[in-house]
Amino acid sequence: MVILNDRQIRQKIKRLAIEILEHNLGETEIIMAGLNNNGLAFAQLIIDALMPIKPDAMDITLTRIRLNAANPVEYAPEIEMPEAELEGKVLILVDDVANTGRTVFYALRPLLRVLPRRVEMAVLVDRKHKMFPIQPDYVGISLYTTLKDNIEVHLESEEMVVYLG
Repeated sequence: MVILNDRQIRQKIKRLAIEILEHNLGETEIIMAGLNNNGLAFAQLIIDALMPIKPDAMDITLTRIRLNAANPVEYAPEIEMPEAELEGKVLILVDDVANTGRTVFYALRPLLRVLPRRVEMAVLVDRKHKMFPIQPDYVGISLYTTLKDNIEVHLESEEMVVYLG
């Protein structure tokens, strides 16, 4: 079953970009850390939406990096940027779906060695099955599903879509 079609996803991305911009007025750099593959694609879509709406007078650098936390129990999460460069910066963790909070919880491990200015989280779909104390700051849509339901997100195709299966 289709939960979000291409048009709806684009509307959500634009709204999230506006919220991120409003919340970070006055910042000089925002680092968008995409979790795994879909999070990285979603981070790029948000950056693409931010560029045309940011005021010309606002001098802000938007950086996209990968934060690989695909199998956090077997492999330590890896961040694509030297940790020291995160010091004092706004970091937004970006993922397509937030489920239990486990991936984000473990993805924070590399950040414990530095002190970013602020760490926030943006997700397209927030499922309400939190087992870890992780709550997204920016949410496209919240869904109350059963644990057996599966959310499938396609962002890197011609027509973006979110399915509930």
